[in-house]
Amino acid sequence: MIEVRNLTKSYNVLEKPVVKNVSLCARPGEITILLGPNGAGKSTTIKSIANLLNYEGEILICGHPNNTIEAKKCFSYVPEIPMLYDVLTVDETIEFIGRAYRVKNYKEIADKYLEAFKMTENRKKLAKELSKGMRQKLSMILAFMIEPKALLVDEPMVGLDPASIEEVLELFRQLRAEGTAILISTHIIDIVNDIWDRAYIMNRGEIVKEIDRKDAGEETLKEIFFETTREGDV
Repeated sequence: MIEVRNLTKSYNVLEKPVVKNVSLCARPGEITILLGPNGAGKSTTIKSIANLLNYEGEILICGHPNNTIEAKKCFSYVPEIPMLYDVLTVDETIEFIGRAYRVKNYKEIADKYLEAFKMTENRKKLAKELSKGMRQKLSMILAFMIEPKALLVDEPMVGLDPASIEEVLELFRQLRAEGTAILISTHIIDIVNDIWDRAYIMNRGEIVKEIDRKDAGEETLKEIFFETTREGDV
């Protein structure tokens, strides 16, 4: 579970907070979507959850403060821009992360995802030699490999072709079925329209709407998003 309670963040003490009293929850066995127009505060929220920023409020991962070792053991983060070790090969990168997280069977798990992403022929390539899409796939493999109970994903489809997007969506479904709490931040609403369970819409630094899919009726997530963020509604 990923719990955010009253998150507030200012980059300058003399300026208004860019995120104001934001609270949200990504529950086990659910895919939760975080939406918002540019400047809504999504990136600040995501970076705060990943413990990359100082902030006011409380963020818990599987019941532990997000800056603790206990939280990091059950948490994976896929950033919008993959952060890889450019002079390590794919196999070396997998081994480094697998050993760092002490995943006993990391090779078998990684092999499954390498095959799913059609990356087996790239095992000996340096990370810097990979295409944008391949780098994104490797970033996801590393995140999935530790079998997290809580997964945070920022713009997961950047650089991926249509076939790869379908592969990623299917993997998200599998992780959800295994009880993983998944929080996805994205601008590409149509892609997640068939997989979401809960959504939070941000605007001007605040959560302006929380939606449970069961309550959405016939409306698409995109329709709800535009109705919510329309000028004058918030």
